[in-house]
Amino acid sequence: MLGAQNLSIYLLRLIRGTRYGFRSSWEKNFARRCKNSYVPAVHFRSFHQNSWKRASFFSYNFAAIFGSTHILLKCQNDINSAKVKELLDASKLNDSNTIKRLIDEGVDINSTHPLGWTSLHVATINKNKEVLRILLKQKADPNIGDQFTNAFETAKRKNLHYLRVLMSREDEFSNRLNNRASFKGCTALHYAVLVNDKDIVEMLLNAGADPTLENDLGHSPLAYAGSAPIKQLLEDSSKKFINLKKKKEAEERCRFPIEQRLKENIVGQEGAISAVASAIRRKENEWYDEDHPLVFLFLGSSGIGKTELAKQISKYLHKDAKRAFIRFDMSEYQEKHEVAKFIGSPPGYIGHDEGGQLTKKLQESPNAVILFDEIDKAHTDVLTIMLQLFDEGRLTDGKGKTVECKDAIFIMTSNLASDQIADYGMQLREEQRQRYQDKRKNEQNEIIEKVTVSKQFKDTVIKPILKRHFKRDEFLGRINEIVYFLPFSRSELIKLVTKELEFWAKKAKERHNITLLWDRQVLDILADGYDVNYGARSIKHEVNGF
Repeated sequence: MLGAQNLSIYLLRLIRGTRYGFRSSWEKNFARRCKNSYVPAVHFRSFHQNSWKRASFFSYNFAAIFGSTHILLKCQNDINSAKVKELLDASKLNDSNTIKRLIDEGVDINSTHPLGWTSLHVATINKNKEVLRILLKQKADPNIGDQFTNAFETAKRKNLHYLRVLMSREDEFSNRLNNRASFKGCTALHYAVLVNDKDIVEMLLNAGADPTLENDLGHSPLAYAGSAPIKQLLEDSSKKFINLKKKKEAEERCRFPIEQRLKENIVGQEGAISAVASAIRRKENEWYDEDHPLVFLFLGSSGIGKTELAKQISKYLHKDAKRAFIRFDMSEYQEKHEVAKFIGSPPGYIGHDEGGQLTKKLQESPNAVILFDEIDKAHTDVLTIMLQLFDEGRLTDGKGKTVECKDAIFIMTSNLASDQIADYGMQLREEQRQRYQDKRKNEQNEIIEKVTVSKQFKDTVIKPILKRHFKRDEFLGRINEIVYFLPFSRSELIKLVTKELEFWAKKAKERHNITLLWDRQVLDILADGYDVNYGARSIKHEVNGF
């Protein structure tokens, strides 16, 4: 029996036999018999090489091979519009006149093929420099990544047949690439390096291509450089790009401070945001110990914003990179034998080849924001591993490989002392309410509040609780900042209720064309449902019930 892939390749030969001639009389007879059959068939369209007009339509019956499976390869409807088809085809054929005409007609030069690539990718992989110059002059984005993985995976994702995808990739993009390799995330610069063309590499770099961008496999264009001149060019450009990027980020930080960014999605927690922002700002300005990673411990009740703040820190530092935020639920590491999942099993044990969950992700993103949720539930052996991680900024996995992660930020959350922190926070807010009850209020009758946790409370109440639980001063000594999350004030509760009501009002309008309105009395009633032990979740439940 033929394997699935070999069978597909053989059928592809039969299909293309109509265009390039069959290799044997058996193939010709097989195709003729299939064509004369009346059972469900696979349909194909063929196109002239230099135009998008349909040249012929032919059908073959492969029911004998596929059983009762009905396969329909959709070709003509795969590409969104005729003009986008023409643009992609002209980029492949180096047809500059057609490209100029389509640009004048307003075609988006960053339009993508249904399988994932752009006209810039096509022009680059085929070394069509004339078209490439036109596209770059018209501000084609050189940093768009190809969404094509390989023929099998793309066919599965798009619900197409493997043959259709393979033919499209080879005919409309390039037939020089390995059809089993994944190209997802590859930019035009990746393809320029793959075809080993220094002139195109320079053109793309001058047009603003980012030489530090990585594809989904985690490789930058430099990883594919074969010739020394291209390698040197990419190394120099990467250094310049990184320096320029740092300069722009510094200017952006001056215009939009980190506190402002974090407050966009978090209600309240002024003290927590201020403490975290100060530590990160010191790191950004290189006022920190480069041999040790930054370590936070977030303390407070459930639903108070600890996890959300960790996510916002990752978003601020790494934009929207998914791999840059790593979360571990430490309740899954309560037993001694589960420690092996963290760094990997030693040689001779089951799972040794798989590696550890933490070490594997740190290898992929050594400067990520790592969240250890509910650290108080982890086994003591896990804390021993973290001691090495926080102290040395590196970790050795079960295979003996060392992972460097000194640029990472580690955040631990815990509900330890949450009752004490909640009671203390409520006491502070009550004292402040009395202190400012005769002072100026804003237009929503909200008291202007700023609450600070005293050093005495930290030393006499919180630290003894942490010492009793973790039982080791050296572990607590590795933490750069212990951040306290206090219960919400009345004004913050009103904001939470308003935010939740606005969410449902938007849903009601979009789904049912219903307009929801409310007054201040409704906000007060819903805010009364706040439970200090459940935080913002209690407000969500109250609004849902309402």
